[in-house]
Amino acid sequence: MTTHARPRDEEIVDDEEILEEDPDGGPATTAWSGPSRGRWLLFSAIGIAVIVADQLTKAWVVDHIEAGRGFQVLGEWLAFVHGRNSGILFGMVPQSAGAFAIVSLVVIALIVVYHAKAGRGIVMTLATSLLLGGAIGNLLDRLRYGAVVDWIDMGIGTQRFWTYNIGDAAITTAILLIIATAIFPVIAEWGTDA
Repeated sequence: MTTHARPRDEEIVDDEEILEEDPDGGPATTAWSGPSRGRWLLFSAIGIAVIVADQLTKAWVVDHIEAGRGFQVLGEWLAFVHGRNSGILFGMVPQSAGAFAIVSLVVIALIVVYHAKAGRGIVMTLATSLLLGGAIGNLLDRLRYGAVVDWIDMGIGTQRFWTYNIGDAAITTAILLIIATAIFPVIAEWGTDA
């Protein structure tokens, strides 16, 4: 009876384990199968923190500042005003709150799917969780008020930035992080989730 020895470099692969070959000829590594439970918890925690901070600050503004009014906080540099935005980020495409509420639901689903596929590095988890929190915070406003509550007014004299809220700030930060990972792909690998 003849027995055949298995070559030393051949690996036995479990049915659920998929191996990727290293393009540089190194040993095969296990393919990433999506964010770990801990990474999903981080993603959820950051998203929830953004939603809570966004909604609490907007509730304070609605309760304490009459619509269209405000007050200075740091001279002309920073004021808190009660504005309503029926469009999207920074008031673009006004009078579209209903349509953007529907679009927001689709975007929220896409953010979760994108995190499942791209959330390997900590920067992408941070970016997608900020996007999620900001999108949900602004969606809640559209459903409750028919518009997004904006309240942070910054600028110098008559040169003002768009009035925004914490949800908008989270979305903008997320977009900047995603752009940074596109320009410098190594950033997307920081804090890689095994």
